[in-house]
Amino acid sequence: MASQDQTSTHFTGMMLIAMPSMADSRFAKSVVYVCSHSEEGAMGIVVNQVIDQLRLPAVLQQLGIEGAGRPEDQPVHVGGPVESNRGFVLHSADYRLDSTLQIDETFALTATVEILRAIAEGKGPSRLVLALGYAGWAPGQLDAEVLDNGWLLAPGDADIVFGRDDDDKWNQALAKLKVDPILLSGASGHA
Repeated sequence: MASQDQTSTHFTGMMLIAMPSMADSRFAKSVVYVCSHSEEGAMGIVVNQVIDQLRLPAVLQQLGIEGAGRPEDQPVHVGGPVESNRGFVLHSADYRLDSTLQIDETFALTATVEILRAIAEGKGPSRLVLALGYAGWAPGQLDAEVLDNGWLLAPGDADIVFGRDDDDKWNQALAKLKVDPILLSGASGHA
């Protein structure tokens, strides 16, 4: 990874994998897809924590969104502790609005109700994670957390991010790095 200086590293498009020693219980065994990282801070979506009993069709119904398409009965995720009442759709790059943040050739992020209407009509992205809230870091904070062994980094993987086995995404992300979770500790080095 290229960096602009010794203290700033670009993590956009990477997965953050929480170390077992993660001090913040909101991120225990979490996998976070980093949507944006710059000197102004970082933003990501937790992709493996679901909200019990809340599914996509119920969200569409609550918002009064109807359509001819039948959206899949997928869970709504806890995207993070920031703006937890706001919806974010991390999705495949085959769907785009003017308001869409194109992250790379595989991933995009849209946070407007228009994407939910498109999903209801069967015209949305082919793969998605619907989340309430996001994870945010102040300038330099994420860099420091990675240096302090709070997170491991792995390249973004669409099969993990958009996969349906939320309970196993953390293990899948570690396996991508060929890391055995039993061998991890807070004093581990970076993978």
